[in-house]
Amino acid sequence: MAEKIGVYVCGGCDIGKAVELDAVCAAVKNKYQPQCPVIKTHPVLCSPEGKKAIEADIAEAGLDGVCLCACSPRSKWDVFAFGDGVQVERVNLREQAVWSFDAKTGALDAAKGINDLQLLCNEYALMGVAKLTKSKIPNPETPETFKTILVLGGGWTGLHAANAAASLGYDVALVEKDTQLGGKVAGFHKTFPLGYPNLEAHDPELGKLISQVTGSAKVSVFTSTSLVKLSGAPGQYKAELSNGSTLDIGAVVLATGWTPGDAKYLAPLGYGTIKNVITTADLEKMAKAGAITRPSDGKAPARVAFLLNTASCSLESCPAGVTLECDKEEAAPVNPPVPDPGNPEEDLTEAPFCDLESARHLALSSEISTLVALKQANYVVEKNPDAAAYIFYDHMMTPGINERYYKAAQDKPGIMLSRADIVSVTAGSNGSVTIALKNSLLGENVEIEADLVVLPTALVPSTAHEPVINLEYRQGLAFPDLGLFEGYADSNYICFPYETRRTGIYAAGCVRQPMGLALAGEDAMGAALKAIQCIASANRGVAVHPRSGDRSYPIFNFVRCTQCKRCTEECPFGALDDDPKGTPMPNPTRCRRCGTCMGACPERVISFDNYNIDMIGTMIREMQVPAKIDEGGPRVLILACENDAYPALDMAAMRGRPWSPYVRIIPVRCLGSVNAIWVADAMSKGIDGVLLLGCKFGDDYQCHFVKGSELCNRRKENISESLKRLGVEAERVDQLQVAIDEYDTVPAMIDQFMDMIVKMGPNPFKGY
Repeated sequence: MAEKIGVYVCGGCDIGKAVELDAVCAAVKNKYQPQCPVIKTHPVLCSPEGKKAIEADIAEAGLDGVCLCACSPRSKWDVFAFGDGVQVERVNLREQAVWSFDAKTGALDAAKGINDLQLLCNEYALMGVAKLTKSKIPNPETPETFKTILVLGGGWTGLHAANAAASLGYDVALVEKDTQLGGKVAGFHKTFPLGYPNLEAHDPELGKLISQVTGSAKVSVFTSTSLVKLSGAPGQYKAELSNGSTLDIGAVVLATGWTPGDAKYLAPLGYGTIKNVITTADLEKMAKAGAITRPSDGKAPARVAFLLNTASCSLESCPAGVTLECDKEEAAPVNPPVPDPGNPEEDLTEAPFCDLESARHLALSSEISTLVALKQANYVVEKNPDAAAYIFYDHMMTPGINERYYKAAQDKPGIMLSRADIVSVTAGSNGSVTIALKNSLLGENVEIEADLVVLPTALVPSTAHEPVINLEYRQGLAFPDLGLFEGYADSNYICFPYETRRTGIYAAGCVRQPMGLALAGEDAMGAALKAIQCIASANRGVAVHPRSGDRSYPIFNFVRCTQCKRCTEECPFGALDDDPKGTPMPNPTRCRRCGTCMGACPERVISFDNYNIDMIGTMIREMQVPAKIDEGGPRVLILACENDAYPALDMAAMRGRPWSPYVRIIPVRCLGSVNAIWVADAMSKGIDGVLLLGCKFGDDYQCHFVKGSELCNRRKENISESLKRLGVEAERVDQLQVAIDEYDTVPAMIDQFMDMIVKMGPNPFKGY
């Protein structure tokens, strides 16, 4: 713990005008004088003079802790740094006291001697000092780490990732399951534009990229090889390959790409029953081979229709009565029956097709489907100048610079584009295909005769149906399921796009999300840089994102561990395995320091040097709770996620949006770290309510630690049951979801909760 603490109260940014600074100092002196040899005020702490004064006191008094009562810890963090030997605690008097104080609600009654703003600032200062008394400087492990980066997948993305890492001086092991490098791009005739002027498709120059990678002394290439098992942790991985090799690996770039979606879902559009209905993959093979021909007779088609609006789901007559019903909430069997071409009378009406997973993958692939249709429409007119290519779409998705490619296609005489809903696709005479359309730009109802119909297929991530990574983790061979985003390896699609939920493994390319070659190349560079950052962090014993540079790590008191497995099950990142006796086995370099394991432990045997159960409990005990609500107001404790809720509160205050002065806010690393004992401590102290403010969870989750808010919400249900047994209203503890950009609404959330608490009356334990 910090043994000699200096406490400094800043008077800048309106703090000195609104609060008696000496009264804040007096409150600290009365409680912590022996441990705080220096307690003083300063007009502007962040000024050069203010910082020099603090540095002088550190040297003279031998301070090992500094408590700065000033602005938000999100401000001036670079100014208030005094070396690894001095702990710094920031007490937020500016945003979360002075700037957010609601004078209309707060009591400023001189006759009774009540000044709620002064009480608020005094308590925050005491809580800040209390936190330092329970905090130690972390002493992280600095293990010997391996520097080699394993790149899984030798396609376009994997080649770019290997090239990027090698160019920065790192050894690379490039593993490809096929006999040769290149992946799907090896089968491309052309790619849509990768650079200026972005008007024409061209050769991707895959051979040049392969030569660059194979010619590098930093890259070891393993073809016809797969990853059998990956064990260990970042900086200390062991990769067992199918060729018998075992490699020492620091971090992994996952670039295993995509597979085409199951074409069975295209049955309602004639695929499988009408010979001249093919997929874009079929047409690409034809173009690569040199000629586009009809499967029915081998002739070059004069009219080719590309149907992008496969999700319109408005087919009124489909082959063999099969209907596509993608609007259903629930999905029918993933592999529905497909009409047997040898038995056209087969009745499939009892098995309507609805593969929700395929529909989602196709929807997520819409941008790529659009660009591929534009590219292949150009193939048609390039190979036969007299041919016509039709593209029928719901939305043309060509964001950014690709708009130029779309406009270039519009100007081609042989290419026609129109919005339309597909009514039916039926076989015509002489191998033709009839497409019935409605709501088109061509008229109310239109029928088009085509010699060939081309349908898009989804880009399904390689991780969707098989554990390509084969982890030796307690929590499974593959990545946890992401629910809405079927099979993608992405762990936080908003905040950290390359991350997976396994620290040290970074996804790039179409295994992360559908994308074209230009973006995949950039993605590869980003993932390679993340892998390098991870190795460097592991080598120094510090955390990777989002708490980059955090030197703390969970410490376990195994003497009291009951082997309940909650910590190993709830860790979002698989940082905990089991030893042969079933006791949790930490892997420090996997840990991202969220504290979810600490919140999960019923025995409270998990802690961090600078963040622990006793620390937050001590801060809660510093809250001064009036004996009666009408003599000092109610009290509510807010535990606010440091990633979204806490910044949102800061931004609300900066915009002059106040909230109730009767709340006390304590930031937490993640709501997943909230232990039930904190709520119990608050309620037993007589605090009238506890509000948990955290990130959004569910399908559109925004939690930096993936599922911390969701886990907290589950635990809250157990807390509610415990409160009911004690005769305390369960509504006194609530959890609200706050995104970082909801600063305009979060004050109202707090006030509404406070109104409910006031109506409910005092906590039954108040005064005991």
